[in-house]
Amino acid sequence: MKKFILGTAMAVMMSTAAHAETIGVSMALFDDNFLTVLRNGMQDYAKTLNGVELQIEDAQNDVAKQQSQIQNFIAAGVDAIIVNPVDTDATAAMSKIAADAGVPLVYVNREPVNIDSLPDNQAFVASNEAESGTLETQEICKMLGGKGKAVVMMGELSNQAARMRTKDVHDVLATDQCKGIEIVEEQTANWSRTQGADLMTNWLSAGLEFDAVIANNDEMAIGAIQALKAAGRSMDSVVIGGVDATQDALAAMAAGDLDVTVFQNAAGQGQGSVDAALKLAKGEKVEKKVYIPFELVTKENLDKYQTKN
Repeated sequence: MKKFILGTAMAVMMSTAAHAETIGVSMALFDDNFLTVLRNGMQDYAKTLNGVELQIEDAQNDVAKQQSQIQNFIAAGVDAIIVNPVDTDATAAMSKIAADAGVPLVYVNREPVNIDSLPDNQAFVASNEAESGTLETQEICKMLGGKGKAVVMMGELSNQAARMRTKDVHDVLATDQCKGIEIVEEQTANWSRTQGADLMTNWLSAGLEFDAVIANNDEMAIGAIQALKAAGRSMDSVVIGGVDATQDALAAMAAGDLDVTVFQNAAGQGQGSVDAALKLAKGEKVEKKVYIPFELVTKENLDKYQTKN
């Protein structure tokens, strides 16, 4: 009888092990507010799934390190890989490494440069960047009444999201309703709060005049707010927008400092990337582009988003 029970237990354990899935995850940078929410979303979701283990690594904004992590995941025999790219222009090489090894790969949040030529067992999960900067800039245009001067803070120029969000700004300001708004300065602050503050300080020191700050993300917008406050400028005299709807950004909005942000569902992207990776690992079909919608956030609907990111 004991042998039977032991044998049954061993069979159950072997069956469970046979269905276990290991996913290697390479994040561009742990020290980033939005990407932390994204990473936590993956981890929290994986805990609700039986037999799914995530091995998460920090690429520390180093393309070579990220590529090495992908190679290490393959060598370790993972069932699938999720990559939040450091540099979206470097993804073709990563796709080739994974495809040559026959390991499914899912890009999350940042669109790979080779999005239109991804191998059959690869996909991209994110939000459509054509919506992000568009929603932000349309609302800022509305608040300015279609007239005024604006400065634009861009993310890392090696990143597709930064380029697309900036294009969105220009496209909106070229429309009839918004063409009365002039961009007087446009520079990168690399997604960073500190660099956003430094850039704004430089603009103020140069005597630059503007009515709005259009930032590619919330961190740079918050940096701009800090510099403006330090210079003694009233928050009522300038419209400030960002993207991501992080907790810090929503707190700034509640305080009356940030006027516009755009909710990017980090947890939703994290869950979507895990689901896509698991399906590809099982040989199931997945859409090449899986989009989680962006949503405009203003003071009027702020309460709806305060617990989401």
